[in-house]
This record gives sequence, structure tokens and C-alpha cells, in this order.
Amino acid sequence: MEKVIDMKNMYKEFPNVVALDHVDFSITEGEIHALIGENGAGKSTLMKILYGIYEKDNGEISINGEKVEIDSAKKAMDLGIGMVHQEFMLSPEMTVLENIILGFETDNRLFLDYKSAYKKINSLAEEYGFSISLNQKVQNISVGEAQRVEILKSLYREVDYLILDEPTAVLTPQETEELFKTINFLKENGKTIIFISHKLDEVLEIADRITVMRDGEKVDTLTNQEASKKKLAKLMVGREVFLDFSPEETEKGENVLKVKNLSARGKRELSSLKDISFNVKKGEILGVAGVDGNGQSELVEILTGLKSFNEGKVILNQEEIDNLSSLEIRRKGLSHIPEDRNIMGVCVEMTIQENLIANKLFENPFSKGIVIQFDKVKDYAKNLIEKFDIRPPNPSIKVGDLSGGNMQKVVVAREVSEGADFIVAAQPTRGVDIGSMEFIRSILLEERGKDKGVLLISADLEEIMTLSDRIIVMYEGKIVGEVEREEATEEKLGYLMTGGVEQRSDSA
Repeated sequence: MEKVIDMKNMYKEFPNVVALDHVDFSITEGEIHALIGENGAGKSTLMKILYGIYEKDNGEISINGEKVEIDSAKKAMDLGIGMVHQEFMLSPEMTVLENIILGFETDNRLFLDYKSAYKKINSLAEEYGFSISLNQKVQNISVGEAQRVEILKSLYREVDYLILDEPTAVLTPQETEELFKTINFLKENGKTIIFISHKLDEVLEIADRITVMRDGEKVDTLTNQEASKKKLAKLMVGREVFLDFSPEETEKGENVLKVKNLSARGKRELSSLKDISFNVKKGEILGVAGVDGNGQSELVEILTGLKSFNEGKVILNQEEIDNLSSLEIRRKGLSHIPEDRNIMGVCVEMTIQENLIANKLFENPFSKGIVIQFDKVKDYAKNLIEKFDIRPPNPSIKVGDLSGGNMQKVVVAREVSEGADFIVAAQPTRGVDIGSMEFIRSILLEERGKDKGVLLISADLEEIMTLSDRIIVMYEGKIVGEVEREEATEEKLGYLMTGGVEQRSDSA
């Protein structure tokens, strides 16, 4: 088939890094083309050049055989290219209609022609099966609806080529299924889709062809029939990768954590905790599933001493930890892998070794009085760097110079090496490459095997279902269901994540 977009010899360099090293990439009309690779592989950079966000250093772009220069997002849209970003570009205070027409308003002399815009957008919504009220404020719609608004924005601008950047990252399985129906419908209506993702099962389900990138270079382009999950993972990482863990059944011990009737105010009403009760046993991983913003962050903050609560009890190792500081709770046997490593997990201006001993700097053998024993610090850091495969293996490098996956390994290494009885792991593999994901998951299972209790909070259902012994589901600040590992399916969990209620067991 004829190439409708052809990118040749694309080169882009940032300070100290070559992001794209003479990459060729093309798509044909009416196909769904997946673009995959680890963090830093260059896929987002390539697409941001196509959409006019970045300027290329070298190379050429042709659309329908004609060379073009794309120096802005507006120029890209004028050429028929639209992009739905992973972080939605919507104003929450404005209505759906206002967000869609923003920057492309139709005026009728001195006034905006809302009537014509409403008619056109409503017609598009009906044509593509989008059920959404155009007069609602964006802050009052669901994540799945917000994504449909972003797609409608592009359709309103009459694009032919649509780039979707990690489009299922925050969707429930049901919302993902609806999105895939939409994508296939767009394809049937002549649209061409570029689908950026790290979820290999989804890529294999939706894509006609798949291009794999690694270290700023294009590795290969395969048809769907040529590809498999194992083959794609190997192309992405450069070695065999094993993500389908099968945790062995272990003997569960006594409760290491017990939460009773916990209630607390949240950042918004939907995330306020309402009478939460559950427990975690030694030798068990309890998964917490749910769409982000349904109280998971508030729960983590309470357990780790970062937030107070109104009612209830939190019992760690048979001892109530109400109103204790984070440091005191740590000393009672809790460690914490935070959901945002950049804000709470590391200090990017400090070195690897400084981050690894940040919570024990003034403990023996790292200090004598106020004098730091730098040789002891370096030896300790070298051992953890080797054990947790942190790269580059130099204790004196600033953490801010590491990749996302290696930065996360620093956090995991520090927290796991604490020897705590209970680990709160919040989004432990968010934003890391597939190789680091494999490693971090294996570490959590290793800790489970050491009779530790783990609370795993993750927006990745595959991760929750792979690692957890039991799964609780949160919706609007409540636990709406509890599922044993062998009973868990994406459909069942997705139903609960959207508010379906199931009778819980008496284990809490």
C-alpha cells in the first residue's frame, strides 16, 4: 500500500543525548500502526516532531508524496495530523463544547457561532457513537469521556491522521474496549491511527503493523501476524523478558497490617475515604485496583504518616500507629515506594549513594556523631547497585541523570533494604521500561517469599492480577469488592472499578 506519511533519516539531539539516530518511519492509509519501545527509545520524540512540538535536526517528512515542514501543532493540524496526549489537554472549568472549539472558533460577525459548532460536533458524536453531553463541564465527566472529547477535538479539526499517546493508561478494561471499538470505527471511516503504547497485549489486539524502537533507533517493523508478545519484548529490550510470573502458593502468616473503619477527607469528594476496612498478612501481596483518584493516594498517605484521618484505626505489627510521624511509622516496620518518585522518592540533585542511605544517614555505621563515614556509605551503595542492577553502576552519579527505570530502582533498593515487615508499593512500575518492570515485580515477589506483607496499589490491572494473592477494588473512596487471585478477571475488576458492587468476604 502507498505511504501517506513518510519520515526519513530523522535525527534529533538534546544536550548529552541522541534521541533519534537517523530513523525511518512510515504509515499507509487506513492502517492502525503501533509504535512501541522502552522509555527513552525515541517514540514520543518522533511523534512530537511529526506533530510540530519538536523541531527536527535532520531528515525529511513527506505527506502523500509531498515534502513538508512542520514547525507547529497548528501546521500539523492544517496538514491533517492530530494528537491525543497521554495527559489530556482540556480545561476543567470549561464545557465539553468550549474545549472542542477552543482555538478553532467559528465567529458570526462579533459573536461566536455556538449553534453551528454544537450542530457539527453533535453530528460527529452521533456518527462515531460518542455518548457525551456537550454542555457538561469537563471537571464533571469521567476519564473515558475526557478521552472521547480529545478525539472529538481532532475530528472537529478534520484530521486524517491521529496519534494516540498511551491512550489506555488510565482507562478501565470496559473503557479500553470502547476505545478500541472507536479506533476500529475510525479506521473503517478512512482515518489512519498511530498508537503509542507499552501494553503489548493491547498492541497485538489493535494494530495492523508494529514498529519497535530502542535507544533512539528503529529496530524493526512487523505485521501483526509476524509479532508475538515474547518477540516484541525481546526487540524492545534486546534480551529475553519474562513478565508472566506465576507466584507459588505460600503459607500466609498473621496480620501485619489491619485497617478498621477508616474515614478521611480527600483532595475531592470522590477520593474521600469512607469506612475502609481490610488486612494484609505476612507472606501476602494485597492488590488495590481502581481508577486513579478514587482514594488510593489518600489511603497511602494515611498508612505512611503523611495524612491524618477522622475515624478508624490503623494497626501495624499489632500496634496502633494513629498520629505517628512518617519516621516513627518507618521505625515500627513500614517502608514506602511512593507513587511519584520525582516528588517523594528521590532528591534528583543528590547522588545515588546519598539517596540510598537518605533514611539512615545518621545511623551506624554510616556516621560517627556528626561525621559521615563516606567509605562505609560508598561500600553500602555499591552492594545495592549491584544487587538491584542500577545503571550506570557509579555511586557518585546524580540521580537526576538516571533513566526513569534506574531512578525507580534506587527507590526500590532503598525501601526494600530497610528490612521492614510491611511494604507499601504505590504504582511501583509506573513510567518505567519493560526490563525494569520485570525486575521490580520480581523483587516484590521475592519480598513476599520472605514473609513480608505487601500492599500493591497499581493502575495496571495486568500487574495487579499477576502479583496479588487477593485484590480489593476502590471506587469513590470505598472498597466495593474483594476478589481472590484465581477468580480475578479484567471484566470482573473493571465492573467493580466503575461502581459495580460485589459482596466482600469476611477476611477484613
